Amino acid sequence: MIMKKILITGANSYIGTSFERWVSRYPDRYSVDTIDLKDEKWREKSFNGYDVVFHVAGIAHVSTNPKLKDLYYKVNRDLAIETAKKAKEDGVKQFIFMSSIIVYGDSAHINKKRVIDKNTKPQPSNFYGDSKLQAEQRILALESESFKVVILRPPMIYGKGCKGNYPKLVKAALKLPIFPDIDNERSMLHIDNLCEFVRLIIDNEESGIFFPQNKEYVKTSEMVKVIAETHGKKIRLTKAFNPILKLLAYKVRLINKVFGNLVYEKSMSEYKTEYRVRNFRQSIEYTEN
Repeated sequence: MIMKKILITGANSYIGTSFERWVSRYPDRYSVDTIDLKDEKWREKSFNGYDVVFHVAGIAHVSTNPKLKDLYYKVNRDLAIETAKKAKEDGVKQFIFMSSIIVYGDSAHINKKRVIDKNTKPQPSNFYGDSKLQAEQRILALESESFKVVILRPPMIYGKGCKGNYPKLVKAALKLPIFPDIDNERSMLHIDNLCEFVRLIIDNEESGIFFPQNKEYVKTSEMVKVIAETHGKKIRLTKAFNPILKLLAYKVRLINKVFGNLVYEKSMSEYKTEYRVRNFRQSIEYTEN
């Protein structure tokens, strides 16, 4: 097999460093470099000789502060498009862009199911989602026979060292004696499953839009319970708070964020080679140990 030369944009990013570590087990098949786009000098570096640019640089969904709106578009849209154009001009064969399920908007209300399928049109509900969607559209327009574009729209990614909602659930699992038992479903993706998926996408020289996710949907309370069990702690799930939470959900966005419903229809995430190297319980045990 020919050695693939990969350039990751976004030095020290969670996904970038995880992917680099993942493919380091195949030293004769992949050579990986990283570049920091915060340093303006990146524009002077030639991408010539790289087979793949894996673009993970960007601002994560950390704030809805209107003051940050321009920065989101500057980084998540403009910088991504500029990087893709440079990759194409410098002869890179494949460009992989990390987008997000967030291009479809927020999770559904605690009382409603929300299933995204092939016919669901993206409808961002904030400038984070919109900046990602605009970048996708402009990058896809650059595609040609010699320049393949891959758009990844993963759901929530979790794993050892991740940021975002997962560490908050871990805190809850370790501190609380009881936790609300709400019947919800979330699509999620363990970092190792994502890394294996990206590796296969590179091997198979793919192009198109992809929706990788774990095999199983995740119920928030079940996730908290499994995290607690992994630490040898017992947590009791209760439906006692459900009526109050369902009422509060109309006013408190955080409740829908934690207990809302948002899934990809499962067939969207199938691939010709199995990329899900960890099932749900294994992924939690591996992350927490």
